[in-house]
Amino acid sequence: MNYGNAALGYVSLITMPRRSSIVKDEISFAKSIVDEIIEETENESTTELARPEKNPAAVALGKLGGLKGGKARAEKLTPERRKEIAKKAAAKRWNRG
Repeated sequence: MNYGNAALGYVSLITMPRRSSIVKDEISFAKSIVDEIIEETENESTTELARPEKNPAAVALGKLGGLKGGKARAEKLTPERRKEIAKKAAAKRWNRG
């Protein structure tokens, strides 16, 4: 059998090359650039896309309708229709329909 260099009395250990510390510096530098770009775009998007002020009268009307809407609908529904809606919702939740 051929044992290579082991037959000569020494064994050569092959190790992985060590990574340079420069790689870590390059990665942290790249990350800082990306973070800076993200910060700049967030600042720009918040200033450019600021939402317009809502009309207080429209907000009040919408809130009024929302507060009484569900209650009014429930009063109009018959027990049979409520049961039908509940069955349909349960079937959708359980992916049976």
